[in-house]
Amino acid sequence: MVPDIVPPDEEATVTEQKDPIDTAVPQTARIWNYWLGGKDHFEVDRQVGEEILKVIPDMALFARATRRFLQRAVHHLTADLGVRQFLDVGTGLPTADNTHQVAQRAAPSARVVYVDNDPLVLAHARALLTGTPEGGTAYLDADLRDPEKILAGAAETLDLGEPVALMLMGILGHITDDAEARSIVRRLMDALPSGSYLALYDATNVVDPASAAAIEIWNRSAEPPYALRTPAQLEGFFEGLELLPPGVVSCPLWHPPATEIGEVTEIDEFCGVARKP
Repeated sequence: MVPDIVPPDEEATVTEQKDPIDTAVPQTARIWNYWLGGKDHFEVDRQVGEEILKVIPDMALFARATRRFLQRAVHHLTADLGVRQFLDVGTGLPTADNTHQVAQRAAPSARVVYVDNDPLVLAHARALLTGTPEGGTAYLDADLRDPEKILAGAAETLDLGEPVALMLMGILGHITDDAEARSIVRRLMDALPSGSYLALYDATNVVDPASAAAIEIWNRSAEPPYALRTPAQLEGFFEGLELLPPGVVSCPLWHPPATEIGEVTEIDEFCGVARKP
């Protein structure tokens, strides 16, 4: 069966979703949307978000810091490294400066495929993730645990014979088994040609001891569960790839804007970008 890809210029209705939106169980995309100042969340999401904010008061700032990393990484990949294709898995709810907007500002012909399996994300993606006439933006309803479906669906929009930037932003922590997570990354990257890139960030446990308490709240209240990893474990996802400077670092330290130099502090969200040789 052909995966569910919805080009942005096609009419689509929420009734086509596979699953109803569950408003009783807190969900990752909606909690992050709350922290980012969005409007797409429910009371259960706000309750968990506020409970975590009591443990880590700056969590909303952390959410914005990871978003800024995504924006800097996409701009660097597009404007400086010539990437014209992006596969963004676990995209979450649309906000300002999504992957396709950043990429297509630098290169209007850039093509982006978003992947998520949250019904609310699906509903909003169809309406909001529109791209430039020269480029292309599509949405694939699929799970990270099914790399083969992701790749088959992405091939409807992307040329997998040309370099692709694989974006895994805050999603690998939801694959709590380390071996399974590394296998998923390897299967995705193995299918992409030389000159492709992997960009990712995930939560760690090395800067603030409160991170462990926050994850305990998350796993007790929200879905899906999340596992913290060390920076060394995150670096393991780049095995066989060429890490770009400055390597695996806290998100605010990855190519910070000149205006932030001297004011940047580490947070327990580490990131990296690497090239496939």
